[in-house]
Amino acid sequence: MWYCKLRIKSSFYRKIMKILFIGDIVGRPGRETIKNLLPEIIEEHHPDTIIANGENMTHGRGISKETVEEMQRAGIMFFTSGNHIFANKIAIPKLNDRKFPVIRPANFPPGNPGRGYQIIETGKFQKILVVNLMGRVFMKQNYDCPFRAINKILQETIGENLSAIIVDIHAEATSEKVALGHYLDGKVSAVIGTHTHIPTADPTILEGGTAYITDAGMVGVTDSVIGVKKEPIINGFLTQMPFKYEIADGPSVLAGVLIEIDESTKKATDIKQIIRHLDIT
Repeated sequence: MWYCKLRIKSSFYRKIMKILFIGDIVGRPGRETIKNLLPEIIEEHHPDTIIANGENMTHGRGISKETVEEMQRAGIMFFTSGNHIFANKIAIPKLNDRKFPVIRPANFPPGNPGRGYQIIETGKFQKILVVNLMGRVFMKQNYDCPFRAINKILQETIGENLSAIIVDIHAEATSEKVALGHYLDGKVSAVIGTHTHIPTADPTILEGGTAYITDAGMVGVTDSVIGVKKEPIINGFLTQMPFKYEIADGPSVLAGVLIEIDESTKKATDIKQIIRHLDIT
């Protein structure tokens, strides 16, 4: 009886944090989907903070001050990004402002605008380290090593009294994402893949207590090729001729993951996919 009471008391005082991470938001349809579907997700799950990958929010490539503020009003608190972060040149100077809630991949070469990680606080005074990394396999640019980059960041943030550590690995190759997940298992709270816009069916808690998914998916039009009109993409594959990306229209999807983390250990206790559809009438 005494043992049972002790277990109940210990469980009662354990603080569990909920973090909602949303996949790549693609253009205006993605932003409209967020505004329509996010309120009901918040009402249902009551996340302590909401993070999204925003590198495609402005016309499908890059960000802007206006789109970031629009998504903040919808409930998103912080944004990661990826290889398209510098696509909108007007927004580049904003990346050096620490009050601007957007980070770029930490393993970009030294001297790039912006920062690769930031410690954010929730309304409950929880401190969350958010890190953005870029994969190197199948990517056109030459990035620094993401494995070594995260090692340096973890060393720099020792002693910060963090409640959680969230890593967005923006990468093409599934093997690179999986390898990074296992490499960081037990060192961070969650490793979340982005970039391919296709949600994978592998959300799991790794052996050391790190939540993992290969790709969170996207927020964008479903009848498309990763959020853009399919006809130019198909024609490009057929002809190998250059083409212009155009954001698609129609019914859309919001994809992401809800992660529960034990603040005392920074280990994940649960990860579940959140996939909601919005029909255009």
